[in-house]
Amino acid sequence: MTIPANVRLHPAAEALAPEMRQWRHHLHAHPETAFEEHETAAFVADKLRAFGLEVATGLGRTGVVGTLKGRRPGGRAIALRADMDALHIHETNGFAHRSVNPGRMHACGHDGHTTMLLGATKVLADDPDFAGTLHVIFQPAEENEGGAREMIAEGLFERFPVDGVYGMHNWPGLPLGRIALRPGPMMGSYDIFEVTVHGKGSHAAMPHLGHDPMTAAGHLLTTLQTIPGRSLHPLDSAVVSTTWITGGDTWNVIPAEVTLRGTVRAFKEGVQDVVEARLRALAEHTAAAFGCTASVRYERRYPATVNSAAETALCARVAATLVGEENIDHDPMPSMGAEDFAFMLKERPGCYVWLGNGPTDGGCLLHNPGYDFNDANLAIGASYWVALAKTLLVEEGTR
Repeated sequence: MTIPANVRLHPAAEALAPEMRQWRHHLHAHPETAFEEHETAAFVADKLRAFGLEVATGLGRTGVVGTLKGRRPGGRAIALRADMDALHIHETNGFAHRSVNPGRMHACGHDGHTTMLLGATKVLADDPDFAGTLHVIFQPAEENEGGAREMIAEGLFERFPVDGVYGMHNWPGLPLGRIALRPGPMMGSYDIFEVTVHGKGSHAAMPHLGHDPMTAAGHLLTTLQTIPGRSLHPLDSAVVSTTWITGGDTWNVIPAEVTLRGTVRAFKEGVQDVVEARLRALAEHTAAAFGCTASVRYERRYPATVNSAAETALCARVAATLVGEENIDHDPMPSMGAEDFAFMLKERPGCYVWLGNGPTDGGCLLHNPGYDFNDANLAIGASYWVALAKTLLVEEGTR
């Protein structure tokens, strides 16, 4: 796919595009999942050292941080972040750079995110005409396991103090050459739950001799859907999805236990509080109505991804210089998908943007076995990072 005419690329990023494509294809062919990104981290660290950066490895187990000083004096420091991990998916693509690691695939574009930040870092290292310090964070385990939380717990922002932190994700369905961002919630929180209904097993032909957890679980399955509609303010949003249910072994036995698992998504901590409390109460009382009991495990995995207002306004101005104001979506509908960059935004102000990845044809959807990152975006994303760094890192008094 060709780059739209409206996009004004940084010349050095545009010249680097063929090499970035090679990097991206190598990463796509060698995906590694959460906290297993050893080869990926080594690839990133080697590139950063070759660019002349100071490099720290092993933060958050497999995370990498590179540090680049500008040639002009300045006290500001910022961080740009990319995620490195892949997913447990069997790739169905047939192109030459498809995954060589069975059951693992870059189905969310983290290979592209890593490559765009590497490319921008090389451009900035070749011409460090900025003031202050740039930290580039290559984070492991964004998918499910909270690599950002691990890096922070191990002292990320104590070792690499910054005034702001910035992230990016490709967005299939958003046209190539468009960028979306908004102040406030950009992506939802990510909670998980597990409810086990404990009953008394019996012969299926003699249910009156037991306490049927299957019937209780069935009622609970539908009752949970009343939480968003009847326990929350109509203008608040939440999703409660039961995604897994198991119990029983054969046709003629009512089991003693049935387990439901699922996920909850929201944009506000107060909404998470209400959903968790109601879920626990409904599980307990629905089970009791059928002579059963319920045990509940509820875990808050990721908070909502919330952009700070001033930083988002600045990122919008920078993005407009790249793709034109008419190609900036200032108020996209937030996604209930989750992103652990949220942990970094809880520690420092910043902004997370969506970079249009083009049409979703041929299964080019996030977390789809037919997905592939759009290589035309490599120079666009790298140009955005370069422009953002040079806009933020200026001498005191010149902003």
